[in-house]
Amino acid sequence: MHPTIFEQNPPAPSIVDQSLAGTKLACFWIEDVADTAVRYPHVPGSLNADDVVVGGGYAGLWTAIKLKTEHPDRRVVLLEAKRIGGAASGRNGGFCEASITHGEPNAESRWPDDVEQLRRMGYENLDAMEAFITEHGLDVDFERTGQLSVANEPYQVEWLGESPDPLVETLDAKAVQQRIASPTFLGGDFSPHENANLHPAKLAQELARHAASIGVEIFEHSRVITLAGDEGEPLRFETEHGVVTGQRAALCTNVFPSLLKRYVFHTVPVYDYVLMTEPLSDEQLASIGWEGREGLADMANQFHYSRLTKDNRILWGGYDAIYYAGGRIREAYEDREQSYRRLANHFFTTFPQLAGLKFTHRWAGVIDTSTRFCAFFGQGYGGRVQYVAGFTGLGVGATHFAADVLVDRLEGRITERTELAMVREVPLPFPPEPLASIGVNITRWSLDRADHNHGKRNVLLKTLDALGLGFDS
Repeated sequence: MHPTIFEQNPPAPSIVDQSLAGTKLACFWIEDVADTAVRYPHVPGSLNADDVVVGGGYAGLWTAIKLKTEHPDRRVVLLEAKRIGGAASGRNGGFCEASITHGEPNAESRWPDDVEQLRRMGYENLDAMEAFITEHGLDVDFERTGQLSVANEPYQVEWLGESPDPLVETLDAKAVQQRIASPTFLGGDFSPHENANLHPAKLAQELARHAASIGVEIFEHSRVITLAGDEGEPLRFETEHGVVTGQRAALCTNVFPSLLKRYVFHTVPVYDYVLMTEPLSDEQLASIGWEGREGLADMANQFHYSRLTKDNRILWGGYDAIYYAGGRIREAYEDREQSYRRLANHFFTTFPQLAGLKFTHRWAGVIDTSTRFCAFFGQGYGGRVQYVAGFTGLGVGATHFAADVLVDRLEGRITERTELAMVREVPLPFPPEPLASIGVNITRWSLDRADHNHGKRNVLLKTLDALGLGFDS
């Protein structure tokens, strides 16, 4: 096994200790909007709706907006178990990528005949999001920055330039250093239109504000306990505070258990960890460049992602992706010291010129991982209920596309979107415990081995690749 650059050139332990001293266990984004966030009531008792949307994250909010916009006369009700944007939609890195398939290599391996179509539709989707944000004046710190993927190891340099996307520019070490100065960057691929950076909690709040302004009724702290509905009868959603009925429904519950039992094993919860620095001084920012404010990621299996905020903090996350036995979602899993220390170590290997910089926030989020790494679509009750989940950590942009699919299917429309193989096909589920824990952890071990063996994948990973299955950090 070969040590990675992070193991070869670790920072002094004192630098890491100092950077983490006083770090707050809280999501920076959610804390940043706490004083301005609108509070919505819980369900006041029994009520009747035309369309019911379950889930107050991006997918649910976009779907509710599109349903109400298409049918202003219909009563659209959105039910959120806790708070709008309180889960993945408010806790992510704030990368809004064009890809709707979790990267083009994923599309190439699963739907090779559709790659160009999927790429085009991904760009169109991101363009449509940008147009909507601009048209409606949503204050979400939106910046169309592009995406920079960097090679930290010599074998990764050999992977550069493989993208069939004609917009991708391959950079040598000198060119990549001119964009972002780091001694670990040996080259990179820059996609100028692939990514936008935004404030994720602001996006959730602003979508909710717009939805409410056009007549969507939003209810927080209204967890749906059961879904039922006989043929020819309204759908019944039993909540903690009353029963909501509706003719049609969209289920956008992300990592939380599906209300359609057939999809309960189609996602597993994987915890992702993040650090946020204090704002950089002008001198600190000058030392790393980053004038293009690109979204940043490296090319390892266990990869890091990073970006600048509006006030020039650096968000630094990824690498560790932890699945806890039993597939449970618990607040206690969010404070994992070894993950935060590892992230801080890797940060100062990447940016040694920033020694002395402190992290102000640390937090974790739960990723709704599917076996194909990107969203899948399901349905029930004769098509009256549509379901989407499995965004696998890349849902900020893909949720907008998913909402279009859900509305098309609820309306019974056959469109280019609904005819895609990725929309029509449902991936294999994960096995039940304890097989899920065994499989995920062996796969993570194999990915780590590949990162320590010049990227060479073992028999297990090659088999999973061939079957269209897998797991990614």
